[in-house]
Amino acid sequence: AYQDPVTGFATRQPFMQHLDAIAHLEQEKSGLLAMIKASELGNINQLFGRNAGDDYLAKVANCIRKATQGYTQFSIYRISSGDFAVIFADIPLKESKTFLDKLKLLLNEYGQSNNVDAVAHTGLVPYVGQNKPEALLSLADTAVSIAQTLGPNRCHIIETQDEQQNTGDHHWRTTIHELIQQKRISFHQQLIQPSQSHVEIYRELLTRFINVQGDVLPTTSVIAMAERYGLHTELDAMIVTQALKMLTGNPSLSGRFGVNISAASILQDSFVLWLRDILSKQAQLASRIIFEVNEVGMQTNLAASQRFVSEMHKVGSKVAVERFGLGFTSFKFFREVRPDYIKLDSSYSDGIEQDNNNRFFVRMIVDIAKRISIKVIATGVERQDEKLTLEKLLLDGLQGYYIAKPEAIVISS
Repeated sequence: AYQDPVTGFATRQPFMQHLDAIAHLEQEKSGLLAMIKASELGNINQLFGRNAGDDYLAKVANCIRKATQGYTQFSIYRISSGDFAVIFADIPLKESKTFLDKLKLLLNEYGQSNNVDAVAHTGLVPYVGQNKPEALLSLADTAVSIAQTLGPNRCHIIETQDEQQNTGDHHWRTTIHELIQQKRISFHQQLIQPSQSHVEIYRELLTRFINVQGDVLPTTSVIAMAERYGLHTELDAMIVTQALKMLTGNPSLSGRFGVNISAASILQDSFVLWLRDILSKQAQLASRIIFEVNEVGMQTNLAASQRFVSEMHKVGSKVAVERFGLGFTSFKFFREVRPDYIKLDSSYSDGIEQDNNNRFFVRMIVDIAKRISIKVIATGVERQDEKLTLEKLLLDGLQGYYIAKPEAIVISS
């Protein structure tokens, strides 16, 4: 509970205890809080598997460990799956430059040697005694968010609360507007392998976002910030438009493709009507598109989710519910929404050959889905034992690093 097995650092619980102790210090006491986000964890897990993800986290931890050498009063924590924190006691802000420069150098070296677009981003804030933990965390999180807009392995320092509000909003709004206006994205594709010869499956399109400097931005952060600032429908519209353009301009790309869009967008009637209209003008292309939407978001409004599926069916497109099994999965969801595919969250594939509970859940879902003609796809398949077990459970398709690695797609101009 107090020590992370992957990195050897202390965990979130002692970190929060440390922040609480800061809140009770005398006001003249001061120091620094650095938050480091391992931004590529999701991509590495998807591209290379969970073992590679753990190795990546261990390497990032080693970079942090080396960057703190020379300091005497500090504590390092792994506070979530891909987030680290370093608390320096009794250190003035001007002395942080050595740490930040050294960390960026180490992260750059790791990224170059492992062909990783970006390794991690760092936000740093000063603190004084009596600082409230939630305010300090919010400030550090915003600093990380700004660093992510600047490019690979960049850092950002926020010195005051006022700067947090103004600078954080400005950076992300500007970055996302530029992405949308300049259509700064690229695509990878990953095969979903059919488990049964008569079942037609598809390839998933994976979107990469690129800033004006040509650097790849963290996908999950871009999507989260677009939703936060109400830009998700514009971002999704750009993604769909570019995906259709890519498929039109590349006749060699045959078959069906999955396109990820935000659940927040499909719950808005204006976006669904726009999507229906643009697809109705390209019926042959529309029939090749499967829209992938997160289950948890769809669960928030079953009626709107059902309308979205119905409208997509009218133009010949299909719908897949991704990360299925993390939300409140119910029979009502199956009966009312009626998607064409459900993609089980990768956690159900992990060690399924040894997990009776996972096998029972997957077997139950497959049985229900087959009764109402919904295809079930396993994701995160990384080992032969997982593949063989899932095939015996009669799933319709398998996706993961063991099945096929994502490949870059070049969009024809």
